[in-house]
Amino acid sequence: MKKGLIGKKIGMTQIFENGKVIPVTVVEAGPCVVVQKKTVDNDGYEAVQMGFGDVSPKRVNKPKQGHFKKNDVPFKRTLREFRFSDISGVAVGDVFKADVFEAGEIVDVSGISKGKGFQGTIKRHGTSRIKETHGSGPVHRHAGSMGACSSPSRIFKGKKMPGHMGTDKITVQNLKVVKVDSENNLIAVKGAIPGPNGGFVCITDAVKAL
Repeated sequence: MKKGLIGKKIGMTQIFENGKVIPVTVVEAGPCVVVQKKTVDNDGYEAVQMGFGDVSPKRVNKPKQGHFKKNDVPFKRTLREFRFSDISGVAVGDVFKADVFEAGEIVDVSGISKGKGFQGTIKRHGTSRIKETHGSGPVHRHAGSMGACSSPSRIFKGKKMPGHMGTDKITVQNLKVVKVDSENNLIAVKGAIPGPNGGFVCITDAVKAL
């Protein structure tokens, strides 16, 4: 990883290029402030911690307030860590904006998916339902048999069952940056990215570009 930004998902729209419509997701990316620089000597590894989004001091607990004051940086709502391949040129207090990326670059976008609550096996895992005729009863969307009886007398681990769905970390890889508005810190990425509008995402250069 060579560069990265924290952003806020604004929503989806479309851009026309050469008579073709391109679906894009607009992300407010940056400005991101370097809050902490982690080194091998102090932390055992090299990384850069960035902050994004202004926040009132009364919304920040005392441990985080001390963290920001120690490094003499403004309070930020969201903190994320990036393991860049080389952090020698990065210093605490540096500001990174949307112009670190250019149109045509390939990026990976990570975020927390939308929460969908408690869901059954069909929506959660894509299992099949049984036929709805000939007296199959009110169990068309049930999971069905859970396993054998006397042996092994239990359900194997990994059984696809109903449960909580969503709010997982999702990374969508190899998305193309269609447009960068450096004046307003906006990046238009081709396709969809995880999370709701207003959710925080991390944009990094692709680990393995197409």
